[in-house]
Amino acid sequence: MANRDSAPGDAAERALARKVLETEAAAVLGLVDRLDDRFNRAVDLLFGCTGRVVVTGMGKSGIICRKIAATLSSTGTSAFFLHPAEAIHGDLGALRKDDVVVAVSHSGETAEIVRLVEAIRRLGARFIVLTGTPGSALGQSADVAIDCGVAEEACPMNLVPTASTTAALAMGDALAMTLAVRRGFRAEDFAHLHPGGKLGKRLMRVEHIMHRGEQMPVVGPDTPMPEVIQEMSAKRLGMTCVADGTNRLLGVVTDGDLRRHLHGGADLMALAARDVMTSTPVTIARFMLAVEALKMLEDRKITSLVVVDGKGCAEGVLHLHDLWRTQMF
Repeated sequence: MANRDSAPGDAAERALARKVLETEAAAVLGLVDRLDDRFNRAVDLLFGCTGRVVVTGMGKSGIICRKIAATLSSTGTSAFFLHPAEAIHGDLGALRKDDVVVAVSHSGETAEIVRLVEAIRRLGARFIVLTGTPGSALGQSADVAIDCGVAEEACPMNLVPTASTTAALAMGDALAMTLAVRRGFRAEDFAHLHPGGKLGKRLMRVEHIMHRGEQMPVVGPDTPMPEVIQEMSAKRLGMTCVADGTNRLLGVVTDGDLRRHLHGGADLMALAARDVMTSTPVTIARFMLAVEALKMLEDRKITSLVVVDGKGCAEGVLHLHDLWRTQMF
């Protein structure tokens, strides 16, 4: 689409947009110097939670709460969003005494959440609030009240929750990331929780995508070349493993090996697998990440890796096409 002509109000609109971004950035930066032992106590409560983390908030804050709950869940903490209005109309049954409730309320006086406090205390659950007013009703009733106050909203009328919700979201991320590090959450754990995402696929383990069992091409060292070629053609990986009677890997025969012997003038069909194989193939362990396998394939400019166990026995074959099929690229 062609660029439209600059209108008289364009500069003013950009100035407003810049002011919004600057205000929200300042709101987040303003939290940094207010981090104190209350933040650490909140992390302690979350880390020690033996139930679930229940995140609750109304309106725009409720939307922020959904994201905080999702971030916690994706980094190893069992969490879900509870709508406070629905809670006081029957969904309180979702709460348990071993849960930790995290509420977001800029005013600290959100009526629906205030009404939840009695039930939270009656159950014996712990209570954390992210609020712009620590001295509010919610701030005073919480086990930990984290100050997420902002000087002003980014809204020109200072009415629409903008900077305050951004600050709460950032503080929620800070809690989630700190908690993940304390839990020792690793890239492998992320892959386990995100099997359908692109990043999760890049962090998938080799064992989940390798060819194994009947799908793995394998011949013995004395297998005649016609049978070797038949095995390679049937399994369609452009190679076959060569293993002894205990499945210990002795080498591989690849399409390249076949071409080299043909060009050398040898009677290929009169040879056996041991005469043609490469005896020092590149191998990989089943527990390595797919992204590590991809780097090995790219660095060595090869298309397949043999997966072996600690004793050097062949467990499977990983082909470059397998990584393509997982849409890692």
